[in-house]
Amino acid sequence: MDQYLDKLPDFVKAVKSIQETIITNIVLIGQVPSPTFKEKRRTQVMMERLAEFQVDECSTDGYRNPIGIIRGTSESKPPIFVVANLDTVFAKDVDHYYTIKENSITGAGILDNSLAVGVLVSLPEIFRTLNLRFESDIVLAGVIQSIGKGNLRGIRHLLKTWNTPIRGAVCIESAELGRFNYYTDGMIRCEVECNISPVDGWENKFKPNAILVINEVINQILKLRLPQKPRARVIFGKTSAGFKHGMIAYDAMLGFEIQSDSDRMVKSIFNDIKDIIEGISHEYEVDLKLKTISSLNAARLKFNHPLVKSTVAVMKKLEIEPISAPSESELSIFLANKIPAVTLGVTRGENHHQASAKVEIEPIYKGITQIIGVMMAIDQGVCDEKRLA
Repeated sequence: MDQYLDKLPDFVKAVKSIQETIITNIVLIGQVPSPTFKEKRRTQVMMERLAEFQVDECSTDGYRNPIGIIRGTSESKPPIFVVANLDTVFAKDVDHYYTIKENSITGAGILDNSLAVGVLVSLPEIFRTLNLRFESDIVLAGVIQSIGKGNLRGIRHLLKTWNTPIRGAVCIESAELGRFNYYTDGMIRCEVECNISPVDGWENKFKPNAILVINEVINQILKLRLPQKPRARVIFGKTSAGFKHGMIAYDAMLGFEIQSDSDRMVKSIFNDIKDIIEGISHEYEVDLKLKTISSLNAARLKFNHPLVKSTVAVMKKLEIEPISAPSESELSIFLANKIPAVTLGVTRGENHHQASAKVEIEPIYKGITQIIGVMMAIDQGVCDEKRLA
């Protein structure tokens, strides 16, 4: 059953033989701006490329997720999903021109997650090059509205409306090669907005500074006693405030995430922070609003699940060192729906989340081969007997 592992080293060479096609797809996809909620142009490019590669079906679902289907040899086997998110953190007015050198590609969004989408689009041609057929249908899905305020809406809708069982799934991230996610933490992503009216009764009183109010919110959150078991943490990730150096800030914003492997702990910390914000709002007599941007429930495959063990075997065959951590990607939605899934990174890169992001070309071929190896393991049944509880 594990004979497919012996084929993987030769697959790397075969994948590299069509590097021009792969790099072309990465650049064509990546140079199309695709901020969250505005992915329409990138969706069209993906559909056009899938149609050119002659997938058996090419369409969008009711939520405008682009989907390509490659029919398998068995009518009874459930499909295997391969997914990557289409949206990036960069607005349309950011320069999306890509620079290609001998062993690197540089440009906005290539690490988040344009390279992965380019690889996804290339899979039909890669399968053809490898003369590879699967028993299961292969569903190639680009999902929209994934990151930030998108709250993984694309994949949520796709799985909610898919009307057949799903055999297993591979979620693709551009980086890092060696990334291997098979579990996800519970998470609540929040924003606190502070607004201080410049008029309305403040003329004869001390006027609070929105920056200092937000600073007090941070200080009081830092005083919370967080347990080591279950794991829990609060990450402060974004802040903005003010107009100019010599003027009191009337508005400020703080963005943070609560993360834990216990959903109960996430909710408990959220309630504590909610109380903190309400207290500071009354004490400082300012308008403080707590908004929930997105949330996820904790879910996981056990390490002894056949899909996890098979993925590790694939990576070791290719001399890739697995690095595991919780993931907030589409993986969490598959696991929440009791569908075995893993997330894999394709290559190495630097300058994540920056317009100057750069990826290495050479590791891409090994990164693609590991994806194919995991798909072959799923097709041979590693997800069939031991379903999620």
